Amino acid sequence: MMGTTRLLELLGRAFVGLMLAFLYLPIFIMALMSFNASPFYQLPMDWTTSWYEALARNSGLIDATWNSLRIAVLTTVIATILGTAASLALRRYVFPGKRLLRALLFPPIAIPWLITGTAMLIFFFGVGIGRGLHAIVLGHVALALPYVIVVVSARLETFAPEYEEAARSLGATQWQVTTRVTLPWIAPGVVAGALFAFAVSFDQFVVSYFLSTPGEATLPVEIYAAIRKGFTPEINAVSTIIMTVSMGSMLLAARFFRFGGEK
Repeated sequence: MMGTTRLLELLGRAFVGLMLAFLYLPIFIMALMSFNASPFYQLPMDWTTSWYEALARNSGLIDATWNSLRIAVLTTVIATILGTAASLALRRYVFPGKRLLRALLFPPIAIPWLITGTAMLIFFFGVGIGRGLHAIVLGHVALALPYVIVVVSARLETFAPEYEEAARSLGATQWQVTTRVTLPWIAPGVVAGALFAFAVSFDQFVVSYFLSTPGEATLPVEIYAAIRKGFTPEINAVSTIIMTVSMGSMLLAARFFRFGGEK
């Protein structure tokens, strides 16, 4: 019996190791190749930082990166505020159509982004919004909002309403109850929802491709266009920088808000 248990434990560890290798090995190779002098990835490697120097002179990739960052930050702020407010409303109040509204949060997550992007393009032109960075922000907010509401609502499920009732009985206003009792409790969920919103926006290609205009492309759209012309390791360089900053920010947020628990 002990032998079987030990074997299953080893198989489980091997499976987890293979999954981690499957997830992170391509990223590691990409980062490694960004320091390879050969544009054709010849081995052994000839270490260089020339691709990062070339990236600094590539105005197209740099402008697209700043566009993506601006859009992602703006999307994160809007989606987090609206999503948190909607989660609190769904938690506190009873109104007609509440169950239907909850159910309608999930289809936007499940619907393929190709269909969503096409629908947004037709709708935005129909109502006069058109294309551009403002349209991309609206599209990204619409995509990110369900993620924020789902994550924050899940955190609210662990919140005991007795805390709010106790605060009200001590004379606190609704604003004080929300800002001093409820929000501190759901802060990890709000941060997690904001991280989801940022990731959804920054990584979004289909909606950005449909709604962008020449000269206002986001980084995923610019990378797609660059690959069609001919792949260069400058893309590895900018991807490595973004992955390093993103993963570092995620680890800091996870550590600060203890997403993984106390240990």
